[in-house]
Amino acid sequence: MIAVTENYATILSQRVAAERLTLAGSWLAHLKSLLTVEPKDVFPSDQLLDHIPDLIAAIAAYMQAPGNEEIAANAAVIDKARELGTLRHQQRASVHQLLREYEVLGELLETFVADETGRLGLTPSPEACFDVLRRLTHAIRMLMRTTVDTFVSDYAATIQEQNDRINAFHRTASHELRSPIGTILFASTLLDKDASRLSHDADRLAKIGATIRANAERLGWLITNLQRIARLSEPLDVPSQQQTEVDTIATEVARQLQDMASARHVSIRVAPGLPSLIVDPARLELVLLNLVSNAIKYSDANKPESYVEIVPSGDDGDSTCCTLAVRDNGLGIAEADQEAIFERFFRAHAYLDDELGVTGSGLGLAIVADCVEALSGRIRCESTAGLGTTFYVTLPCKPVAG
Repeated sequence: MIAVTENYATILSQRVAAERLTLAGSWLAHLKSLLTVEPKDVFPSDQLLDHIPDLIAAIAAYMQAPGNEEIAANAAVIDKARELGTLRHQQRASVHQLLREYEVLGELLETFVADETGRLGLTPSPEACFDVLRRLTHAIRMLMRTTVDTFVSDYAATIQEQNDRINAFHRTASHELRSPIGTILFASTLLDKDASRLSHDADRLAKIGATIRANAERLGWLITNLQRIARLSEPLDVPSQQQTEVDTIATEVARQLQDMASARHVSIRVAPGLPSLIVDPARLELVLLNLVSNAIKYSDANKPESYVEIVPSGDDGDSTCCTLAVRDNGLGIAEADQEAIFERFFRAHAYLDDELGVTGSGLGLAIVADCVEALSGRIRCESTAGLGTTFYVTLPCKPVAG
């Protein structure tokens, strides 16, 4: 038997530090059996893989620290615990899961200390044994509190941000709805007030009728888009993934928009070689419909030929993904506006509505962004004012595991 007095904490601290990677692996195995989680749900990246071993090493160091030293004074360790809280929030874990993870870690370390004490033949005094376990428990409790506090703080900030966005959305939506409704009410009042006179003024009557019709169409389009956004935000609205030929979807989009394109003398081109993906075809069609219709609306009438094309792109450089490009030679988007184009109700060309004879709600690209996100993809825009715009939509070739 090894006689141990003051060096008991040192020996156990060194053993815990030396086995931190093995202990982290055991911790994950315990979590899988208790919480039914996948390894990727706890260790989705090397960044998080570093945190648990680092925290175990910090706990080990505190086990042999001077009696007046507190683990809370170690800024680097506390920062690690905070980072863990932020990472777990980003992974959409729960407070219950965080607490259980730390409980499992504490139980694992306590068992390891007891087993190592017996395996090494250590004979600590009751006071030394109690002090090591006390410091072990205190360290875990302090780190757990720091992680959970950060998690809750990030969660509260997210809720506040969502509330702010919802309130802003409601204000803007109310404004957007009020405008066409007010115009329709005003036009209908004119009809009631001057019915007899207008019956002899066909041109005036036609203009009022056209105003009512245009604003009613705008109102209908706005409400349809709001309904689409609401559906896309519902948690049960999970994309229905199936094998989809992008060429088929693109051809159908071109067919649906052919009349609109012809009226503005825009040719729609669907290039060969578009990929086959396992994707939600309805969302993909909505993405292409909005991108192509925008390109048609904001075509450049001064150019001898206007076009919008859907083509494959090698932009992604990743064999697990495919990129589609929707490219046009239209008016383009000013550089100052490009960061805001996917925001709801933002319209880069609203000042051209009368000149171009178009209306819009500023929801089309917001819907595109929501759809692409739901498909686990990404979208970016390249545009030069006066030359044209290209939207790159990158999607996974195969379903992303949930």
